[in-house]
Amino acid sequence: MRDHYDCLVIGGGPGGCTTAALVAEASHTTLLVERQKHPRYHIGESLMPETYWTLQRLGVLEKMKSSDFVKKFSVAFVSHTGAESNPFFFKEHDPRECSQTWQVERAEFDKMLFDNAADKGADCLDQTRVLDVLFEDDRAVGAKIQQQGAEPREIRATVVVDATGQQALLANRLGLKVDYPDLKKVAIWGYYRNATRDPGDHGGATIIMHTNEKKSWFWYIPLQDGITSIGVVGDRDYLLKDRGTPEDIFEDELVKCPALADRLMNAELTSEFRVAKEFSYKTTRHAGDGWVLVGDAWGFIDPIYSSGVYFAMKSGEHAADTIIEGLRIGDTSAKQLSRWVDDFHSGTKWIRKLVDAYYTNEFSFGRFMKAHPEHKGNLTDLLIGRIFYNGAGKIFEDMEPELAAAKQAALETRW
Repeated sequence: MRDHYDCLVIGGGPGGCTTAALVAEASHTTLLVERQKHPRYHIGESLMPETYWTLQRLGVLEKMKSSDFVKKFSVAFVSHTGAESNPFFFKEHDPRECSQTWQVERAEFDKMLFDNAADKGADCLDQTRVLDVLFEDDRAVGAKIQQQGAEPREIRATVVVDATGQQALLANRLGLKVDYPDLKKVAIWGYYRNATRDPGDHGGATIIMHTNEKKSWFWYIPLQDGITSIGVVGDRDYLLKDRGTPEDIFEDELVKCPALADRLMNAELTSEFRVAKEFSYKTTRHAGDGWVLVGDAWGFIDPIYSSGVYFAMKSGEHAADTIIEGLRIGDTSAKQLSRWVDDFHSGTKWIRKLVDAYYTNEFSFGRFMKAHPEHKGNLTDLLIGRIFYNGAGKIFEDMEPELAAAKQAALETRW
């Protein structure tokens, strides 16, 4: 381990590993540190198809193809009445290979990306804590780190990348983290063996199911070896206030979702239930002199459309490009390191709007799509993550007036 690196990346998840691999591949000295030992558990198993292009650039696409990860060809939605949408088969929208993606066990997937960064030339250390990020004036200049069983030491770096996920190391230190006031959600999830899957290509689909009162929804994500990740998401106060244990809450909500209960008739719970609270937030600044945020350290919207890993890897890729350019021209200022941010926001905002539509209970996606079938292609673009082009949000020209009317009607009903 050197005393000085061109780039120090904190956090060995998809965003950090992507940045580290690309910067190291460009022949810049790179240190990637992860506080836990790889492989380690992480939630967030479903990939958007557009992740394909970053996986290809990283050189891990063939590993993904030869893996045992469940192939994901489609998504579907179940309404509060139990009506299931026709599957959105990605290949019907785009017949190319990139329309197929995967449901991944994150321990295995993240370890693959971590090892890939090492193969590209990064120094990769797990079981290494970052005790502090070092600043001189307002510029990040490195970090104090501690490997397991070793004394703390300072590492200097020209650029520091915060990829610490929801720990959001720099965002919390600098007061940049802001919760979405309308997305104070809680998730409770576990893993089941032998949940019923649909036949054929749709058997690997992510399925999103509303409960009958539309106060919560379930995800259903098929994994390897007959295991399925199943979680329920709802408002914090609704799911947790004056309720029982996570197991009790999960079972109470399951009764309200017959479509899922039917799929679990012959299934066996294989894990404890886990809980995550208030995981939706944004950051008010995404780069500064000598530092940049990627992945969940940049922000997290909501799990409903499985955008988390894709956003992490895409932001890691964009950040890497600005770091490489900045190191080449000798400019690692805030202006240089944030050059990608506006374009990234211009795409991710469409997913934020789609989340808002889903949580507007008075709005019906089914009715909207029947009235506007011309938007099916645009909606499928959003579901696969193809959001970084002019016109990606065209669907909202018709959707936003209907959303506004639905929200107004709800207000009038309450009053």
